[in-house]
Amino acid sequence: MPKVAKVSTTLLRNVPLFAGLDEQQLSVLARAIVRKSAGRNAKIIGAGDPTDSLYIVISGRLKVLMSDEQGREVILSILGPGEFFGEMGLLDDSPRSASVVALEACELLSISKTDFKRSLAENFELSLTVMRGLVKRLREADRKIGSLALMDVYGRVARLLLEMAENVDGEKVVVKKLSKQDIAKMIGASREMVSRVMKDLQLGGYFEVRGRSLVLRENILLAE
Repeated sequence: MPKVAKVSTTLLRNVPLFAGLDEQQLSVLARAIVRKSAGRNAKIIGAGDPTDSLYIVISGRLKVLMSDEQGREVILSILGPGEFFGEMGLLDDSPRSASVVALEACELLSISKTDFKRSLAENFELSLTVMRGLVKRLREADRKIGSLALMDVYGRVARLLLEMAENVDGEKVVVKKLSKQDIAKMIGASREMVSRVMKDLQLGGYFEVRGRSLVLRENILLAE
């Protein structure tokens, strides 16, 4: 991924991870951060790789995944603008635990391990934001484990759609859809089963297809 441009403090000020930094701290950070671009399907990091940088998403979406020797994949999460990844290995000096691949063209910021650790040591708010991010991911992992154990495929698909939805003019809308294959990898089901469940949910009036978006109905809560 080539370097795109010099990073400005204005850009960093709009990144949630750096919201607690003052102008001087942002200026120091701007000299250490690199802005990068990645095309669709580009692998940003690979499981087992040495951990050398933290990444922040400026635009686009990426998937965090794990795979086995047979090439079977499980998608752990989908990342979007404002979110960051790669921090765990920086904190415990372990190799990358998962791979991250671009779902679409992305703009990213990266900061080296040395600069990241120095910034954590110098700013409590930054450390607190990183900790909150780790707690959020732990809670998401707990919910996922619970749904795999306690919900059928209908419930898992319904919950995923609700998690993906955005509030648009008072409606819950899935604006950026995932492929059925990716949904299957996220909920631990086959693509064929996901296709059948999506068809049943649509016919049952749980959501409406409107252009490229899905508009969720209130009764989709009953499908969980």
